[in-house]
Amino acid sequence: MSDDFFEKVAFIIEKARVYVGRTADLTMCVTYFEIGRMIVEKEQGGEARAKYGSGLLAELSVFLNKRFGNGFSETTLKYSRKFYQIYAPSIRQAMTDESENKKGQAMLDLFANGEKCQNLQLLPVESYPFRLSWSHYLILMRIKNEQERQFYEIEATKEQWTYRHLQRQYGSSLYERLALSRNKDEVMRLAKEGQSMEKPIDMLKNPLVLEFLDMDEKAEYNENNLETAIIGKLQSFLLELGKGFLFEARQKRFTFDEDHFMVDLVFYNRLLQCYVLIDLKADKLKHQDLGQMQMYVNYFDRYVKKEFEKPTIGILLCREKNDNVVELTLPADSNIYASAYSLYLPDKSLLQQKLSEWVTEFEEVQSLINNATPPANKAE
Repeated sequence: MSDDFFEKVAFIIEKARVYVGRTADLTMCVTYFEIGRMIVEKEQGGEARAKYGSGLLAELSVFLNKRFGNGFSETTLKYSRKFYQIYAPSIRQAMTDESENKKGQAMLDLFANGEKCQNLQLLPVESYPFRLSWSHYLILMRIKNEQERQFYEIEATKEQWTYRHLQRQYGSSLYERLALSRNKDEVMRLAKEGQSMEKPIDMLKNPLVLEFLDMDEKAEYNENNLETAIIGKLQSFLLELGKGFLFEARQKRFTFDEDHFMVDLVFYNRLLQCYVLIDLKADKLKHQDLGQMQMYVNYFDRYVKKEFEKPTIGILLCREKNDNVVELTLPADSNIYASAYSLYLPDKSLLQQKLSEWVTEFEEVQSLINNATPPANKAE
């Protein structure tokens, strides 16, 4: 028998299992969504204000567990209600957008009128925009900020994050860290499109979180200790760096005018089509470090990169940085960036506060600029 034939049969089974798993995830989400809808409609009873003190969920939980076995706790039913309340508006909007055709209008009518006790109906599961598992949505529902929630949902769907990876990225405040490295327009884009990789600044996070290295923040360590720890957890480090990163070398050596130099870590980003050089600093960043990285970048641009590739990017990962020193040392068009790193998960509330202050400051500056701009001359 042909090994190739066996592999093809195995491939079909693997694909089928993925499909069955995906269908099961979608069916579970649809089920909880519809349960949530019925609970909301029952509790509201046609009134604008919900009557939550009726004990409905406790009684329903007892009934469902008796009928179907464990799995319908009062907590689960509360999550179902919340799931519906969060996602119903976006589903209605999606169906409204498709209501130009007969199928879309029929779906919209069914969505609006289908949950009548005398005529229970369900939309086809494919009609719902759920692309993740119930475990994913349990994490997403904890996120109160709608823009932040949309960002994590887009990223988890596009990058096929497991719910554990989604939990880690949310816990590490990925959204806030990316947002603090961007202007306000780019922050809005994060919520609508997720993280993109089109220009060097798209890879920056403030700070880079390296809690997976299991290094004690207060312990004494040097750049070599940090580098060794990163290489030992390279997969996690690549995930933290972001999209499109490929590892090339550690302590990449090059020689110029008989002097030898070593770049700590060399990566290539296939989305940006350029080399990314990373130098590690266990202490505060100094202006000499920036000058050294500028030399590394210049060498790669002149002697390593191909004509079709984009200019090399240099990143200094440091324990502490001073943005004023970076700005004063480097030219405005420099392709070199400094990013602080943290060996523990950041305080999410603190980052959210910083982001809120940053947005307010940005809006105030824009307002001053707009008010200071003289009106265009009108024709006499």
